[in-house]
Amino acid sequence: MAFEEKQAELRELGVSLFAAAVDPEEKVQEIVDGGISFPMGFGVDRATGDALGAWWDERGDFIQPSEFVIRQDGIVLHSTYSASPIGRTDPGDVFSLLSFLEARRKRKAAKSEN
Repeated sequence: MAFEEKQAELRELGVSLFAAAVDPEEKVQEIVDGGISFPMGFGVDRATGDALGAWWDERGDFIQPSEFVIRQDGIVLHSTYSASPIGRTDPGDVFSLLSFLEARRKRKAAKSEN
């Protein structure tokens, strides 16, 4: 829900949110119905996790939390891989990172115009 709370601010920066889970469609629908307004995929398997660049736990044979901030051209600006619930990306940190990058982009553009 934390990303849901920051969604308006992130949208102002041109950010789109989406999520994916290993859970079946019915379980993901429960999560969406609980207050998530951004798209959420379901049924992530090993092949999909590998394609996403997620971290698959070999011992337990399941996907670990993997989070990415990706530019429109596919460049990964930030990634977080967790072996537990600890260490997940904070939405406020994402907003701060993207605000900083946007301000830097605007300064660079202004300099190149002069």
